[in-house]
Amino acid sequence: MVSLICTLQDHRDDVNWCAFSPTLLATCSADKTVRIYNTQDFSEVPYSPLSGHGYGVHCCCFSACGQYLASCSTDGSTVVWSTDTGEIEAVLEHPGRNPVRVCAFSPDSSHLVSGASDGTLGLWDFRTKTLHRTGAVNDTTMVACSFTPCGQMFVTGSTYGDLRLWDLDMNQLHAEKNTHDLGVTCCCFGPKILSGSGTVQFRLASCGQDSTLKIWTVSRSNTGSCKMQLLHTLTGQSAPVLSCAFSADGQLLVSGSVDKTVTVYDASQGTLLYILNQHERYVTACAFSPSTPLFATGSMDKTVNIWRVEDGHSGHEGKSLPGRKLLCHSRLLVSDWSEEDVGAWLCEEGLQVLVENFKANNIDGAELISLTKETLASELNIESVGLRSKVLRKVEELKAGCVCTGVPDEYLCPITRELMKDPVIAADGYSYEREAIESWIATKNRSSPMTNLPLQTTLLTPNRTLKMAIGRWRTSQ
Repeated sequence: MVSLICTLQDHRDDVNWCAFSPTLLATCSADKTVRIYNTQDFSEVPYSPLSGHGYGVHCCCFSACGQYLASCSTDGSTVVWSTDTGEIEAVLEHPGRNPVRVCAFSPDSSHLVSGASDGTLGLWDFRTKTLHRTGAVNDTTMVACSFTPCGQMFVTGSTYGDLRLWDLDMNQLHAEKNTHDLGVTCCCFGPKILSGSGTVQFRLASCGQDSTLKIWTVSRSNTGSCKMQLLHTLTGQSAPVLSCAFSADGQLLVSGSVDKTVTVYDASQGTLLYILNQHERYVTACAFSPSTPLFATGSMDKTVNIWRVEDGHSGHEGKSLPGRKLLCHSRLLVSDWSEEDVGAWLCEEGLQVLVENFKANNIDGAELISLTKETLASELNIESVGLRSKVLRKVEELKAGCVCTGVPDEYLCPITRELMKDPVIAADGYSYEREAIESWIATKNRSSPMTNLPLQTTLLTPNRTLKMAIGRWRTSQ
């Protein structure tokens, strides 16, 4: 039986990745933040969200002990965070500063690998936070990476459709071509190491744009030669499969798809056990907890669902944990909120105790976003320092992520994922916020943020039609 126990609705844009440590869940998003939750009750930790990236965050992963979290972004960096304090421990600049699409720790956390949109790989010595080796596959984008459970090898997947096996000296041990037509989207090793007859074997799952999830045996002999053998091709989803993950014991395999479904398989037999239909848009991320029978799925609907796997004969509708948010306000501009909207927002954020106080002081949206520590203390008479800090933190989140779920995607800048004010057309044919694309061109060697191909010219043309459409849409809100 698989039941939905909790839905997290804190991100303001697409959820791109989920990762568990023994006690924490991390999620990252195109809204440029990483959020951290306690796995005991899925309450957000005090220092969350983490806001060190300048652009959308593609991937995040915990070190083995859970003491560190790494996140990578379109801004060309992999940031290492302390999970005790939320402080930045290191910023690892990827060679060439191209957008970093994926990162992964080795099982002993001695190494961290990052893969970028130009096909380059960086293998970092995590203890010293220095670059150990680099590698590359030409004319592709690295989108997937996973270490073997022994930590001596790792596999990468790319939009070219191949899976490549590397050692820690960045020697390419094996290349399996055309594993997924139109490209690999994710790959992960199972937790078990199988040995015998002079070989060591691992289970590997991969998924791709061809709408399949595949399970492989990866073998390495005593002589150092490697090979891959396909065990199962799973076709339980009807559209591209974007994410996959093994359970901590290797018995289950979960995947998320463009068809909005989550599938759970018996990893040994390759048999379909469950199809879950709780997301409203593409399911982009999935991860199993290493210490509890839980897994998380993230989606372009901006939510993260938490599922429990249990023994039993029948399923039932999952219930949300107390205190989780069900966002209901729908206006784009916080400054347009009424006093009632502010009251509803306080309830959604777990600040019900302040509703009457705010109502008595006629706090509407414009007043809300202008609140300061001093006004909270002197005018609203909120004595608790912790409560004042929480209010200000939630208000800052509103300011940073004021784009609501109803904004047409074409009105958002592909770089910042924010509503455009001065849209311009670049040489790649896409429209961007002027300031964002000018900054990109100045720091990214004139490559397209959307295609990673060179821009033939840096000339930017105002998109007046789009600007007028955005204006009309804002007025209608």
